[in-house]
Amino acid sequence: MRRKRRSVTIPSKYLLLGLTVFCIVLMGVTFFTDFLATPLSNLAGGVIIPFQTGVSRIGESLSRRKEEVVNIKDVMEENDKLREQLDRLEIENNNLQQDKYELSHLRELYQLDEQYENYEKIGAHVISKDPGNWFSSFVIDKGQKDGLEVDMNVMAGSGLVGRIIEVGDDWAKVLSIINDSSSVSAMVLSTEDNCIVEGNLETMKSGMITFSKLVAEEGTVKEGDKLVTSYISTKYLPGILIGYVTEINPDANHLTNSGYMTPAVDFSHLQQVLVVTTRKNGAEMQGEDQ
Repeated sequence: MRRKRRSVTIPSKYLLLGLTVFCIVLMGVTFFTDFLATPLSNLAGGVIIPFQTGVSRIGESLSRRKEEVVNIKDVMEENDKLREQLDRLEIENNNLQQDKYELSHLRELYQLDEQYENYEKIGAHVISKDPGNWFSSFVIDKGQKDGLEVDMNVMAGSGLVGRIIEVGDDWAKVLSIINDSSSVSAMVLSTEDNCIVEGNLETMKSGMITFSKLVAEEGTVKEGDKLVTSYISTKYLPGILIGYVTEINPDANHLTNSGYMTPAVDFSHLQQVLVVTTRKNGAEMQGEDQ
């Protein structure tokens, strides 16, 4: 059999007492609201305000950080623009330096052209060279179409470079006077004594090549005297400056002299040359040019 649950009832006197106490509490809260306002405010100020201050500082820090990031981005963009501008200026400066270098060489060629105005000439650019530090042989960008022929003389700087040994339609190969296989009939300008200037790449390391078979009285030829192409040369026009006597020594036979000379041309830097299209007359003469 199921047991019946007993219902709990609160006596009316206790319910009345509870309501009375509740009313008294409400009256007390109302009475003491103004009294507790200050302590509660102090409590709120001690807890909430520091929290708000911290949050505010964090917000300010994040704001400053955002501004710094924006500034850094602006600085990086400006830096990229400045770098591009610097690259352009560097390219322009290199071009100006190149133009200045070419202008200097063109002036030298112009002066050389005036110095040998009796000879017909044509300008050309060096487009390739043999391996090594020196322009002992090289190729220029003019050829048969421009009227060039084998054995035409080539000049640059202050004097003789060499002669053409091969010619194509639009190119020509030049053998320099410093090449080991080169020899030029020369003479001392001040005394007109003849000699042979010989290429020597080994001595060119010291900036000199050799000469030999100089027949001259002792003391007549001195250091610094000019050597030019001689009139008896079969392949070179006369009077073209070759270089300067650097050292002279008597040979063992006491009849001739030999020594060293400094070329008039800088054979470590050649870009433009002048090809003399005027040919040597009297090619039947027997000389010792190679």
